[in-house]
Amino acid sequence: MAVKEGKHWRSMFKGLILGTLLTSCMILLYSLSIQQIHFNLPEIPVPYSCAHRPSHLHPKATTNTSQKNSSQPCSPKVDIMFMKTHKTASSTFLNILFRFGEKHHLQFAFPDSRNDFFYPSLFQRSQVKDYKPGMCFNIICNHMRFNAPEVAKLLPLDTSYITILRDPAELFESSFHYFGRLVPFTWKIPGDDKLAEFLLDPHGYFDPKGFNYFYLKNLLFFDFGQDNTLELEDPRVDEGIRSISERFHLVMLVEHFEESLILLKDALCWEMDDLLFFKLNARKGSTVSKLTPKLRARALEWNAIDWKLYQHFNQTFWQKVDAYGRQRMAKDVAELRRRNKAMASICIEGGSAVEASSIQETDMQPWQPIGEKSIMGYNLKKNVDKAHRKLCRKMLMPEIQYLTELGVNLWITKLWGHVRDIINW
Repeated sequence: MAVKEGKHWRSMFKGLILGTLLTSCMILLYSLSIQQIHFNLPEIPVPYSCAHRPSHLHPKATTNTSQKNSSQPCSPKVDIMFMKTHKTASSTFLNILFRFGEKHHLQFAFPDSRNDFFYPSLFQRSQVKDYKPGMCFNIICNHMRFNAPEVAKLLPLDTSYITILRDPAELFESSFHYFGRLVPFTWKIPGDDKLAEFLLDPHGYFDPKGFNYFYLKNLLFFDFGQDNTLELEDPRVDEGIRSISERFHLVMLVEHFEESLILLKDALCWEMDDLLFFKLNARKGSTVSKLTPKLRARALEWNAIDWKLYQHFNQTFWQKVDAYGRQRMAKDVAELRRRNKAMASICIEGGSAVEASSIQETDMQPWQPIGEKSIMGYNLKKNVDKAHRKLCRKMLMPEIQYLTELGVNLWITKLWGHVRDIINW
């Protein structure tokens, strides 16, 4: 009996400590995350491009999309704005961009002290590490809440704007799982299947003024700097979609990630080797809620603006695929898959991702959501040949570790990581 009472008190004591730490750190991080005071910065035009152009950036022969039988010279485009949306395989694409930027000695516009640009506040160029008016950057790609005028003042005029979308029902499921514990109004949801319970009566649990509310309604539209609580019939919804369509040159789709990369290769005149990737931040299957047709319909109804946004760009995506050529696309996707499979056999111990508890190196541990370790990662083969060792490590490296290697100061992110680790203890 005494043993049981001792365990009970230890459990209560641990809960009290964790609760106090969580509350204190949430207040601290919220204070650090609120909209900063921005002074009026002078507007100095950004040079056309500040890219270093070594010999391997010289024009090469390429097949023109619209005239498949003619070859025209082109140079790889290196000035890129990647709008990193949440829960859309964007970390996988970020790894591609990091490697491309290192390969071509490009200048990244990174945040300071954390791995995002003070999300969810709207992006300001003053948030860029060591920013001074007139500085030129080639790539900006960390999480932000998009603010077109401020981004435009930071990058060259011919910058390529790229982003990625995901089916809103699947995105909502992923966001609910990953961010649910950071949204206080979800804590009162009863039962084991909180996602299903929420979708039965979302208005009963949703507070549009609540802390972190944006993670659970039209998150894509919010990421683009728009109002995610608008009614679907509000004219500002169509205006928002139109502004995104006019700004972004390529909108990729998670469900057709490889086809998206081939379109990107064609649009930016990249090499096939620039597209190599391993899927990062994948969840283990046991943690993924299976959406029934009824729940899927409810999720799409709740995220109706995101669904309209997705449908619009799904249509334009396949128009681009048709212009590229379906047969040609299938051939190139098969080639990309072949090369990725070959790299997996060279780099990955066991050939596939493993659960967090089975990852041997700390540097290969991905960021985990609060309360569990559901994100999988990789073990680097111990006998990788010298020619592939560096590339393999880069391809397998999670985002936080890669940013640190690129020189980004992540003290706020790392502080939150220590709190998360204590909570997951």
